[in-house]
Amino acid sequence: MKLYIADAFTEEVFGGNPAGVVILGEGADFPDDETMRKTAAELRYSETAFIRMLSNPDADGAYNAFNVRYFTPAAEVDLCGHATIASFHCLRQAGLVTAGTTVLNKTLAGDLDIVIGEDSILMDMAAPEYLGTISEEDALRELYDVLGIKYEDNIPVLEEQCLANGGDGSGLKPEIISTGLPDIMLPAASREELNRMAPDFPALTELTKRLEVVSIHAFTLDGGKHRGGSAKGGRDDVTAYCRDFAPLYDIDEEAATGTANGSLTYYLQRNEIIPSSAECLFIQGEAMGRPSQIRSLADGPAIKVGGNAAILAEGEIYL
Repeated sequence: MKLYIADAFTEEVFGGNPAGVVILGEGADFPDDETMRKTAAELRYSETAFIRMLSNPDADGAYNAFNVRYFTPAAEVDLCGHATIASFHCLRQAGLVTAGTTVLNKTLAGDLDIVIGEDSILMDMAAPEYLGTISEEDALRELYDVLGIKYEDNIPVLEEQCLANGGDGSGLKPEIISTGLPDIMLPAASREELNRMAPDFPALTELTKRLEVVSIHAFTLDGGKHRGGSAKGGRDDVTAYCRDFAPLYDIDEEAATGTANGSLTYYLQRNEIIPSSAECLFIQGEAMGRPSQIRSLADGPAIKVGGNAAILAEGEIYL
């Protein structure tokens, strides 16, 4: 089996989000689940993808259908955006997919199309699902407290921002959204508040378990094009700045999360921050020293997420 280590959502190694990628030989089946989990734990990346070819190769040795399974060091997950980008970048580099084609990725989250570009990979997200709003004050206080910031410095400020921008004053509230995995979209009032977050990880683990979500995906529109680039250091081409916390799956913080930013794209549609058809750019990983750029494309309810990747290492793995 071929083993790759690749950084996703970046143009250069040591940026973005690293993933392990294991490509099985033609006709080979997956190892048993515990072996794959132990391999992910041994590699110590947040996710490792295992790839099985489902189609016959064409004359150039390229395939058009794959089954990809994703393991954290703790458990299997239905889908992982950054590991998907890393996987199909590695498949392209190995000559197993061809630029300019669309191939099938069969996952536990459903069958997804992957667009293979010359210098990027674009993946379908699962159909967006709105799973609820967290609006009770006690629940909001618990949520912001567990992240190490204050309810008073965020929700009232977001309500004031809403009024100032012609809204009804209700402001943005945390919502549970899924485009393959259920995550809490949690708005912060500013980049300062986002950067100030210092989660209580044991408490956050229990909270996400109780709410049956994978992560808390914190974001701010401050400094992005939808708030006028008002923050120092903001960029006019950025939609939002993000941080993602998933300690329930042994991932305290992740540098780039494709599925969560797919969910954020839908959240922003739902709350009329972006139009139904839009291109977004999300910056994540700055707090970890691994800045990532995640792009999304919304066309009504259909959402794609993508970016580039860089291979750090490749070799053989013996399972």
